[in-house]
Amino acid sequence: MTEPVVPDEAATAAASTAPKKKSGARPGARAARPKSARRRSREVALQGLYEWLISGAEASVIDAHMHEQDDFDKCDSVHFDALLHGCIVEAVAIDGVLARHVDRKTTQLSPIEHGVLMIGVYELTHCIEIPYKVAINEAVELAKSFGGTDGHKYVNGVLDKAASDLRPAEVEAMRAARR
Repeated sequence: MTEPVVPDEAATAAASTAPKKKSGARPGARAARPKSARRRSREVALQGLYEWLISGAEASVIDAHMHEQDDFDKCDSVHFDALLHGCIVEAVAIDGVLARHVDRKTTQLSPIEHGVLMIGVYELTHCIEIPYKVAINEAVELAKSFGGTDGHKYVNGVLDKAASDLRPAEVEAMRAARR
């Protein structure tokens, strides 16, 4: 008779609390397209930010952990590095931007929505080649995949307001084009 395998408690605890993509298709949803490398980099960066927000671990430890994830090789590693390390290094500044648009302290946000908002603000600030609407949409999709039921609506509203501050000319040009 073989001994039962007892999982490592720390690994089990970490695995049970890390954000996981929701399963099951939404009613009426179209067949999913393959994810882009950029989208995968955002997902992995969100998982890393979640770990950082929960544990406060060093960025290098989190980075190494994220590189061990299945399918990490399918993400845009340069964008992942920019998001994870940029959000951690600039967390105070990013939270300052968010503080002008959220209805509570950022420390009171769910770690998923907080991480998604951090990624959104980072992209709006530093990734000018990504149109602001795309940055917001990608953050909304992250919130739909990993966050609470209506978290994506909150993310959309906050980032839409932040975009007006961070990219006023681009936002105004988009609004003028719709008139």
